[in-house]
Amino acid sequence: MIDLEIQRLRDDARVPERAYGGDAGLDLAACDKVRLAPGERALVGTGLAVAIPEGYAGFVQPRSGLAARHGIAVVNSPGLIDSGYRGEIKVVLLNTDRERTFVAEPGERIAQLVVLPVPEVAVREVDELPGSERGVRGFGSSQTA
Repeated sequence: MIDLEIQRLRDDARVPERAYGGDAGLDLAACDKVRLAPGERALVGTGLAVAIPEGYAGFVQPRSGLAARHGIAVVNSPGLIDSGYRGEIKVVLLNTDRERTFVAEPGERIAQLVVLPVPEVAVREVDELPGSERGVRGFGSSQTA
């Protein structure tokens, strides 16, 4: 278990928590009322800052219920929070619904934060990569005809 230090930047910010024991994500809530017409996107503040421990990263993920019921997506999903970032967590929401406006009320859960370990990576340039079963086959290569 790791300790995740959270700072409220606003008194009305909601400290993230898991909806159920064992959940991977901590729910992030909007701090302001945001109105998204069909096709609109907005940067939504949570009023929170975090200190992700070194060796870890935070990943801001969409909430499946908002996506299924309202067509709300997190545009840069997953949004990455590096361990050295100390600014406000903000979520880029997009209303993909073609007809209905979505309103996020203050305190409403809009995304979730997942904290995962990330290894230190040393980049090494080579003239040729080792072979693999997949090779260079990409987009759609695992679909059968």
